[in-house]
Amino acid sequence: MIRTVVLDIGETLTRDDRYWASWADWLGVARHTLSALVGAVVVDGRDNADAIRMLRPDVDIAAEYAARDAAGRGEQIDETDLYGDVRPTLAALRTAGVRVVIAGNQSPKAGDLLRSLELPADLVVTSGEWGVAKPSRAFFEQVLAVSERPAVETLYVGDHPANDIHPAKAAGLRTAHLRRGPWGHWWADDPDVRAATDWSIDSLAELIGIVEL
Repeated sequence: MIRTVVLDIGETLTRDDRYWASWADWLGVARHTLSALVGAVVVDGRDNADAIRMLRPDVDIAAEYAARDAAGRGEQIDETDLYGDVRPTLAALRTAGVRVVIAGNQSPKAGDLLRSLELPADLVVTSGEWGVAKPSRAFFEQVLAVSERPAVETLYVGDHPANDIHPAKAAGLRTAHLRRGPWGHWWADDPDVRAATDWSIDSLAELIGIVEL
């Protein structure tokens, strides 16, 4: 029985449209150009930030984040960035007695922005706050520490096979691969992803049936 559900953030809870558009604007390139490069790294199974590195090979991502913040063009997350199934599903999970944790590869600022939305979750935390990021085993050890349940009773939900599904499975957690966003759609039917996935879902709403099994 699943007693804790832990959810990724980007393209699981939030749309990445604004994120990538803001990077394109900051770098001074057409939005469709960066979007196409994101698609290229998806197909190659590479790190998301490689799309930016294709445009600026010597870029220091952390320094660029700081420069954007200083210029008043840093990260933004508000209600319009959430997928429509987020609030009702998280609320239903908590009503069912399930512990809900949000944990993904985001900055401390993103964590603050998400907490300001007052989502129906027991904990919202980011890799930037933990000091470890996916796909590191240490990230999933932290997930288990905040899960408050054994690994076999903890479900990690995400769209990205390399960052979410494979390392979560290696850490002993149950896994749900979400067919959402470019990574979720492109890799949904890959045999290796299927083998590492306990449940393949098209909507977060399907989690309600999973925890009731």
